[in-house]
Amino acid sequence: MGKKRIVIAEDHTILREGLRALLSSTPNLEVIGEAENGRTAIQCVQNLKPDLVLMDLSMPKTSGMDAIREIKKQFPDVRILTLTIHDEDEYILAALQSGADGYVLKDATRGELIMAIETVLAGKSYLSPGVSEKVIDGYLEGKNTFRKNSAWDTVTNREQEILKLIAEGYKNREIADYLCISVKTVEKHRANLMKKLDLHSASDMTAFAAKKGLIAE
Repeated sequence: MGKKRIVIAEDHTILREGLRALLSSTPNLEVIGEAENGRTAIQCVQNLKPDLVLMDLSMPKTSGMDAIREIKKQFPDVRILTLTIHDEDEYILAALQSGADGYVLKDATRGELIMAIETVLAGKSYLSPGVSEKVIDGYLEGKNTFRKNSAWDTVTNREQEILKLIAEGYKNREIADYLCISVKTVEKHRANLMKKLDLHSASDMTAFAAKKGLIAE
């Protein structure tokens, strides 16, 4: 059997280089592409048809979560392993619901990461030990950890995408051009966000986005 082909989606160059070196030293794995944001990750998958995408969640412009959804929509057979610093319940559930096949924390050892990749490539799911405990607590002990109705639950994927871009400092026209929609549509989404989340300024939106992990604090 040939080597399994991998795309690394990570916005920090030094981490991408480290991951490439680590994976390239593994005999049965081959890194065929890199992406610094979610949109580039989607394009890499479209162009290169990898076996697996190693996906960070917190990336500029198009987030890893949005990229997971789009990749799984277009290429359901491509395996996706999330590699992230986030161990909060809402991130775990959102990633799995978006279509991620595995969830690994960035404090994992080299051995665990390779094992996670091989497990996911074999068609199984993989969760880091700490993440597994949260899943067990939430589902088997009936703590209902993952289901907390809030205003955030009413925010659509498109609204989350626009909130992220606003928080990153992009103007309405720039957001419209990036998403290929009209400025009026951006303004409408912006107004909906402020109403739903009870936010009153761009700085409020930025702080909220940081709290939700859409951007780095």
